[in-house]
Amino acid sequence: MSTPMNNSLPWPTEAPVLPVLSVRPVLDRIDSLARTHEQDVTLIPGLAMTEEEVAADPPPALEQVADELGGIELCGQRVLTLQIEDRTDVGPYTLLGEATSFYPLYETPDAAVILTIDPDGAPGAVYGIGEDLALYLAAPNLGGYLERFADALEATLNALAERDDEGEARTEAAEQLMEGHLFAEILGMDETADPVEVPLQAPATTDIVDLPGHAVAVADLREAPRGARVDLIDADVPGDPLDLHVIWRERGRIVVLAG
Repeated sequence: MSTPMNNSLPWPTEAPVLPVLSVRPVLDRIDSLARTHEQDVTLIPGLAMTEEEVAADPPPALEQVADELGGIELCGQRVLTLQIEDRTDVGPYTLLGEATSFYPLYETPDAAVILTIDPDGAPGAVYGIGEDLALYLAAPNLGGYLERFADALEATLNALAERDDEGEARTEAAEQLMEGHLFAEILGMDETADPVEVPLQAPATTDIVDLPGHAVAVADLREAPRGARVDLIDADVPGDPLDLHVIWRERGRIVVLAG
């Protein structure tokens, strides 16, 4: 078993570990896709499946899942990861809070897909973050996102199987296919999309309880559909929104902007 090299984040540990059995069917599906399409897919082994040292620090609640699956590379490009080695607070993460409040599942210099982590350490909803720093609800939980990812991966691999190109051309095709099947919608790149806009409201105008005292705005996505959008930059709040940060409540379905 490998030993993560970066164990420095003070992750909250009150929440129970997410049982791997709860996502077993989709993990098996992803594994099957990788084995069937070895030309295009590389399955990155989980922490318990490799003898190599891995400089990753996943949340304790993801221990069982991260032990089995490290991520997926498609034509040499990482499209899913549970082994982020270098954390940053710039780019798509500019408005997010503490590093222990989220975990990246996919990232580019300008966009990211994150799993929210509640203050007790429980994993919650998955959001895409676009270049405009807006949040897009990708799935209500990790299992839901993995199912959505597997659907996109399967559709992409089926399309690639009909092509006979290789190298850079195949990599570009794979990127465009995954974008069309998944990332364009959840990263705000689909110009034809018309997402439900969930407004940020003053805390005093809502019935949400137990908000932090320094909260200046809150968006309630508990009943919001997949793809719902929260515009953080254009929030009607005092001062510069870039001076604020996000705090999650209710397993990531309540988004709090706080000073």
